[in-house]
Formats: sequence, structure tokens, C-alpha cells
Amino acid sequence: MIANTREDILIDTFATLADTLVAGYDVVDLLQTLVENCHTLFDISAAGILLADEGGELHVVASTSEASRLVEMMQLSAQAGPCVECFRTGRVVSLPNIDDSPVAWVRFRDSARAEGFAAVYAIPLRLRQTTIGALNLLRDNPGELRAQDVRAAQALADVATIGILHERTVRESKTVRDQLSAALNSRVVIEQAKGVIAYSHSIPMDEAFAVLRGYARSNRLMLSEVAERLVDRTLTI
Repeated sequence: MIANTREDILIDTFATLADTLVAGYDVVDLLQTLVENCHTLFDISAAGILLADEGGELHVVASTSEASRLVEMMQLSAQAGPCVECFRTGRVVSLPNIDDSPVAWVRFRDSARAEGFAAVYAIPLRLRQTTIGALNLLRDNPGELRAQDVRAAQALADVATIGILHERTVRESKTVRDQLSAALNSRVVIEQAKGVIAYSHSIPMDEAFAVLRGYARSNRLMLSEVAERLVDRTLTI
């Protein structure tokens, strides 16, 4: 079998994101697919997506690793760092060398250094004037991302945002809030389900998430539904 080219993967990713325009998709699984494909497509070491809750606070909902230190480091960026700056301005924030971080970002800078990251790009999840979160692309070497990669990442983020909001919901603030709240609530339940699987199988959290996601896909169930059933003990994996 011939390996997929980078262009094939990019086209497949856009096709997957376009499928969210139909009813019944899983927001968390969609965003997980996006970060995983960004990791494959671009010259980065890790990726994560943060969405804003009703109060405008950013929370990690998808990442290429479930390691708590990576999630915590991205969460620091949501407090003072490139991610929150990207969310506030609706613009790409590039930090080709983390050592050049502003003084206000010192906690994020130190955490990123400790995890071995040397550069970060924050890409807004936006539709027109509405920004709902940010896609973080992290590199373990300093330096700029290629301009075409930044454009491609922004295009993917834009399509994902349309998939979450749908154009018709941009005018319906309650529907938008409900969509985002559902995604954030799903992530909380998924975290609990990961813990259940990790404990029962004595495996790391990364493997637990893979088991959870694999079960949902093989049984054509929503990730959040499987997680809820695990947590309330109506399902055993």
C-alpha cells in the first residue's frame, strides 16, 4: 500500500471537518482528530485546542498527549501566554523562541521550557468576528513555521469552527453557548472515564484515552456517550 502523501492527509482532514456540518457529530472527537492531523502535517512536536466557556475562560479540550504536564502547560498559556493573547485578539500569535516571551508570560515560558518546547504558535478558532478558542502548535526547536503551514493551520481551524458553530448559530447566542458548554462538559466526563479505564486496566492515561476512543469508534458511538456510561457504571470496557 502506498503511504498517504501530506496533501492526501490535508485533503482528508478537510473532508472530515466538513462532515461536521451534518447533525450528530462529536465535538471533542472532531477536535482530537484536528490536533492529531496537525501533528502529522506540520513541523511541530505537539498540538492542543482550548475552547472558551461562557465566562470567557479557556480550557483544554483536545491535545496530542493526555500527559497532565502538557495539559497544565497549555492551561497556563490560557491564563497569560500566546493562547489567551490569540483568543483576545482573534489573530495568530507566533513565538518562534520561547525565551523571547514577555515578562507577563514567565510561568508559561518556564513550564514550556521544562517540557522541552522552544517555540509556539497560537491559531484562533474564529468565524468572522466570533472567536471561540485557539489551536496551539508547539515545537521542540526554535524557529518559524513555514508561512504556508500557518495558513493551512488557520484554514483547518476556521473549518472546525464552522463545524462547531454552524453559520446559523452565530446569530443565536444561546445555541452557541450550549454547543460550547456541551463540549466542555463532555471533556470533564471524558477525563473521569479515562481515570476509570486507567485504574481498572493499570495503564497510563494516554493508553486509557486510546482505549476509550477506539471503543467509541468501533461501536459507532459518541465519545461523550461512552464516557458517561463508563462513569455511571452502565458500561465496562
